[in-house]
Amino acid sequence: MIEENRSKKLSFGKQTWLLIIGIIFIASTLRSPLTSVGPIIAPIRDGLGMSNVLAGFLTTIPLLAFALISPFVPKLSRRFGMEITLFCSLCLLTAGIVIRSVGSITFLVIGTFLIGVAIAFGNVLLPGLLKLSFPLHIGLMTGIYSISMNISATLASGISVPIVEKTTFGWQGALGVWAMLAAVALLLWLPQLKNKVSTESAGQTVAKGKANSLLRSPIAWAVTFFMGLQSMLFYSTSAWLPEMLISTGMTAEKAGWMFSLLQLAQLPMTFIIPVVIGRLKNQRGVVVGVAALYLIGYGGILFGGSALIPLWMIAIGIAGGAAFGIAMMFFTLRTETHTEAANLSGMAQSFGYLLAAIGPVLFGFLHDATSSWTSPMIIFLAVSLVLLASGWIAGQNKKIGF
Repeated sequence: MIEENRSKKLSFGKQTWLLIIGIIFIASTLRSPLTSVGPIIAPIRDGLGMSNVLAGFLTTIPLLAFALISPFVPKLSRRFGMEITLFCSLCLLTAGIVIRSVGSITFLVIGTFLIGVAIAFGNVLLPGLLKLSFPLHIGLMTGIYSISMNISATLASGISVPIVEKTTFGWQGALGVWAMLAAVALLLWLPQLKNKVSTESAGQTVAKGKANSLLRSPIAWAVTFFMGLQSMLFYSTSAWLPEMLISTGMTAEKAGWMFSLLQLAQLPMTFIIPVVIGRLKNQRGVVVGVAALYLIGYGGILFGGSALIPLWMIAIGIAGGAAFGIAMMFFTLRTETHTEAANLSGMAQSFGYLLAAIGPVLFGFLHDATSSWTSPMIIFLAVSLVLLASGWIAGQNKKIGF
């Protein structure tokens, strides 16, 4: 079987190491093109004469693409093969990054949408590929996948401002540099094109009857809301937190590195949370802790002054890393089979990212309407409470019950 062969090769096979390297580089492209935008949203906005609402829409566009494209990814992958589908998505990602960096509003929007479409393929297919290719090492490979994604995201948010301020490339260069990473990932993925893995083997076949039952499951909707709300917090924070910090008198470069600190704080949780919550009878206690850290972090920014900003960043980062890990684990913990897990993942990513897409635009609108960041920060606190409620329901020791 493919699973047995690939799991044996993990220790010494050249093909398996090439696959691991390819996965690492693909994972590194799933957030870096997005987190590079937030710290330089002001230069982009001012350079193109955009409103804050339209600037916030730059973060929303990829989320809409995730929601629209995710349900169709497994079908395309079954038709063309997982490896070829991922290769084509990397080609699209590279093209989208280049188009986004041309320097006009039209190309910026088009390129951003193409980036979102391309990343949607990686979001959906990589977890299935890990389950299929490394069934005996899924925890380790999930950790490698997650940390690769988060390290590149942290680096992207940290170096965007220095590229704008200390080079002649401007914001176009700060956004366009990530095309090189996507191109490298594309080249490293070439050896995989001789393989063709059926996504059905990874448990991604969607049965219509079961999908309909899923829509009637309270647990499934709780998982979906948890997934969507933690995504809303992450992408809204990515889009606007650096700008919020700049409004307090912080330099743009320092604000970028503060956001990098936030993302750095996420990294340990990508390993710890999946191990911990998989051993718990229910996950409600961990969900309460996550919500508390969100409230401490966002409340600290709003009410605690600027002296403790690094502490608030760490609190939000730990909460965000834990929330992402919980959301991913819910797909497995609340289901019985791989097919059920895939169905729940598809529902949560489609509806969840649609919910998350509201965040960046709403925050930009509230700032434009009030000329203040107070209202958006209050929304952060409210979303944290709703996240707690959905996580409390999803965290109980029950299956979705098809």
